Amino acid sequence: MLQATLGIDLTEEQRQICELARSFAESELRPLAARRDEEEDRFDRAAVDKLGQLGFLGMLVPEEYDGLGLDMLTYLYSLVEISWGDPSVSVSMSVHNSLPTQILLRHGTEEQKERWLKPMARGELLGAFSLSEAGSGSDAASLTSQATREGEHWILEGAKTWVTNGASADLVLLFARTDTPDDRRGTSGIGAFIVPTDTPGYRPSKKERKMGLRGSETVEVALEGMRLGPEHLIGEPDSGFRYALAALEGGRLGIAAQAVGIAKAALEHALDYSEERSQFGARIGSFQGMAFKLADMAQRYESALATLERAGRAYSMGDPRSRRLSSTAKLVASEAAVWIARQAVQVFGGYGYSREYPVERLFRDSKITEIYEGTSEIHRWIIAGQLHRERDRAQ
Repeated sequence: MLQATLGIDLTEEQRQICELARSFAESELRPLAARRDEEEDRFDRAAVDKLGQLGFLGMLVPEEYDGLGLDMLTYLYSLVEISWGDPSVSVSMSVHNSLPTQILLRHGTEEQKERWLKPMARGELLGAFSLSEAGSGSDAASLTSQATREGEHWILEGAKTWVTNGASADLVLLFARTDTPDDRRGTSGIGAFIVPTDTPGYRPSKKERKMGLRGSETVEVALEGMRLGPEHLIGEPDSGFRYALAALEGGRLGIAAQAVGIAKAALEHALDYSEERSQFGARIGSFQGMAFKLADMAQRYESALATLERAGRAYSMGDPRSRRLSSTAKLVASEAAVWIARQAVQVFGGYGYSREYPVERLFRDSKITEIYEGTSEIHRWIIAGQLHRERDRAQ
């Protein structure tokens, strides 16, 4: 078993938090990961609630709002361990910590923070995030769900897709157009709304049947004349898309950490199996071809972890290169996770293709990390664009 993921300069408190994450993942998450995958129609809210009770749903929220007030790197290290235990549970932790709570923290009123952020940080309310629609995936600004002002209230109509925790969460931070059909203003015509899921007109519908992360709930949501008061609008009515982009930078780091956790688990399983399995009278780990394969898996894992750490530090310091580095970390970690998980299946041979062994599930779980929170292609585009901007600023 590989050691817990720990930075070299963590305080004793930070180290204890990371070790708690590893212990929880090992005792509570990993033993039931296969069952969550098989029982994809049942969302394990109890596991997420336990994370909340331990403080893992308020890691980035300041203590004044009942969170732990931790730094980004401690959060990322902890998320790696939770993903090592079960990537399906880690995505709930990632979405909650990096998207709805951060948008509320940065742009919510004190009343909104008191009403919603504090119980979210305490783990009493689970948050979800809803930006995507059927016709607006990578082009998120092309969403069409409409928020129409009616006096002081807003009436929301439309349909959202790919909403993680969309049926089981208590609150959803969702985005809708606040401009009018005859006066579209692009990215400046989108608002952010905090929506309790028991609000009349909020209706979860189709549940996605996914290749991986089957223990994570992903649904479509219909907005049917949903009436919201002014207290549900976060910040300015025309600034929601800007809020989303800023929050997604941290969200990409969360997905990178999830990918590193998957890579770590796959490498660990492959290493253990290479020591246990014998062929031709010798352990398969003693064969040069297997040794080289394991070495390549290890170097890609370590490279992904190092890139994640660099990006996490840049994010915490407000480095102007942070957006590029967040995309880089997500790209490097997700592609490493897919490659390492595929090699782990190969190490196991025929058994790797069987659901009785965990590498088959990890291979399926890894693929989504190259797709959500921006595809690999989108992140290459972002990285290249940021390189040009950085060059122009330096001249």
